[in-house]
Amino acid sequence: MRRDFVNHRKIVRHNGPVVAGITLVIPAAGVDTAGFDTCTFIVGFGAIVAGAATSIEVHQSDDDGVADAYSALLGSKVTVADDDDDKLVYVEIERPRKRYLKCLVNRATQNSTVELILAVLSGAKRVPITADTTVAAGEKHVSPVEGTA
Repeated sequence: MRRDFVNHRKIVRHNGPVVAGITLVIPAAGVDTAGFDTCTFIVGFGAIVAGAATSIEVHQSDDDGVADAYSALLGSKVTVADDDDDKLVYVEIERPRKRYLKCLVNRATQNSTVELILAVLSGAKRVPITADTTVAAGEKHVSPVEGTA
């Protein structure tokens, strides 16, 4: 069965750009996975200085950190090489045990630049999906003919 991207997935801008630094990047709010089976975090990196120790990892909470503090998920850490400038790194969590997820970026020893953290929720229990408030616009076309865009 064919499942198109737009009607069966939800895109969330999890965190915007963060200038070069050696601090931990923690998004303000978690991604609500209610109604979805899987969450894929995609982190875009800019310049990474040689010798930088950079990684991403996912944490979870029942209530977006209100009473249940975020805790790291075992094995979710992905190491980013110091020559991965201008590349994407991802981690996917299928059937999370708690409702809210956050993708943290660990930056240590040397500067690395984070351009964006996206979350793509998939395995929707109901369709079509309502666009997240962090998405301004988009279109879907089926078998379009040639002409002026």
